[in-house]
Parts: sequence; structure tokens; C-alpha cells
Amino acid sequence: MLFLYIIASYLIGSIPFGFIAAKIRGIDIRLHGSGNIGATNVWRTIGPGAGLAVLALDAAKGAAAVFIGRQAGLEGLEMLTGIAALVGHAFPVYLGFKGGKIIATGAGVLLALAPPVLLIALTVFIIVVLVSRYVSLGSVCAALSVPLSMFLLHYSLLYIVFGGVLCLFAVLKHIPNLKRLARGTESKISFKTQKH
Repeated sequence: MLFLYIIASYLIGSIPFGFIAAKIRGIDIRLHGSGNIGATNVWRTIGPGAGLAVLALDAAKGAAAVFIGRQAGLEGLEMLTGIAALVGHAFPVYLGFKGGKIIATGAGVLLALAPPVLLIALTVFIIVVLVSRYVSLGSVCAALSVPLSMFLLHYSLLYIVFGGVLCLFAVLKHIPNLKRLARGTESKISFKTQKH
């Protein structure tokens, strides 16, 4: 039965909202921009409205997975279902296991598990992106703040380990971005509305 909770969370996490949002407009998001199905690439390719919608929906997947795990009444299962959703988003069965970078879905998981930690991570993300204009750098810094925040806020060891797993997962998914940052070829985000 517990296996079913994890599988259900993985399948929910696998729903490729970025791909769907772009496909509605007749665009295969995988062939544009960074080729990623996440909110940032949708924002750059289609526009802020679609990007924000995908961001909210991807976050909702993470929160839903935590909710599913809590229904079993077994301590720690909500963390496993949260991780299952992250794996689903990163490696979605519906798109040949090629997915996003888990930041939005991870935010949804943290919203349901540890709201104060999410608030700190969001603050770090916003500051880094405003200063650098690199979403990837903001995402990595936000991820790095998660286990540290959990430690400083006196969360249990189980939560801190979970935070470390989430952080490691996010950093590994951003290795290509980190390499581009090192080379100076990473794309910056523009806060100006594009004119067509």
C-alpha cells in the first residue's frame, strides 16, 4: 500500500505542465530556449503569464505529493512521496524521462512540509536573481539554503537529511547551468516586457 502512495506521487510529479502549456500554443518547449520544460524556459519562450502558471502548477504537484503521503499516517512517508514527485518532475514517464530541474516542485514540497524554510529559500532566490539576473544561480543558492535553514531552525534530523537530499538533487540537475556560468555563457533573465 505504501508503494502505491509513492507511485501515485511519482505519476503526479511527472505531469509536464510546462510541456502542456507550450503545446496548447502549438510549441514544443523542448525545441526552444534551454529545451527545459520548467517555468523559466516557458517564461522566456511564451511569456510571464504562462511561466507563472507553470510555476504554480509545478509547485502544486509537490504539495499534493506531501498531502498524499500524510494520508498513510506513517511518519516520514510524506518526505518520500515528496521526493517521488521531484523524481517524477525530473524524470517524467510521460516524456521519456527527460524533465525539469525540480525547483518549483521542490518549493511546493517545502510549502507543505516546512513553510519557514521555503520563505528563507525564496528570499535567497529573489535576492540572488535580482542582483545577478541568473535564475539558475538563484535556484542553486536557494537549494543550498534549505538544509542549513532546517538545521538553524532546529528541525529534526529526518528533516535535515531530507533537506540535504533535496539540495543535492537540485544542484546535480543544475550542473549544466553551473558549467555555463563558469564559462560566462549562461542566459540572464530579462525583467522587461518583450515587444513583438
